[in-house]
Amino acid sequence: MTKPDLLAPQPPAETVPPLSRRKFVKAGMAVAGAAYAAALGYPLYRYLATPAEHADALAAVKEVTLAEADKLPRESAMLFKFAGRPALLLHHADDTWTALTAVCTHLGCTVQFDKDRKAIYCACHGGLYDPKTGANISGPPPKPLLNYKAQVLPGKVVVSRA
Repeated sequence: MTKPDLLAPQPPAETVPPLSRRKFVKAGMAVAGAAYAAALGYPLYRYLATPAEHADALAAVKEVTLAEADKLPRESAMLFKFAGRPALLLHHADDTWTALTAVCTHLGCTVQFDKDRKAIYCACHGGLYDPKTGANISGPPPKPLLNYKAQVLPGKVVVSRA
């Protein structure tokens, strides 16, 4: 067996043809087009997927525990999140409690408790809701607010679906 001669001329290796300017521009345009499509497609995907995600989030959360909420003064309210959406816990003058969604049924604005009016008020279009029942009293809201069950326990209030 003979050893190969390392100094002997070797056959030329396969060479890669150089990238032409035309191919480079086409590749660049393809990358830019893909990036543009992704930039337009992602917000569209998020817009279309959002209702399904909200429904899943709402279905997943059965109750929320609000620590120290039992100390809420009478005739006052506190905002909190229930399944990622704003909600309102109200402590009434007669020592009863109500928990409602804080999303206006007209256009989805966040409502607030107005102590002077003794009503839940939507600042977007002037809608009023009853603070005990969530019923729409006046203004453009077409439906009442969604009710939750509020259970007052020592050191906390547990809000769950009614």
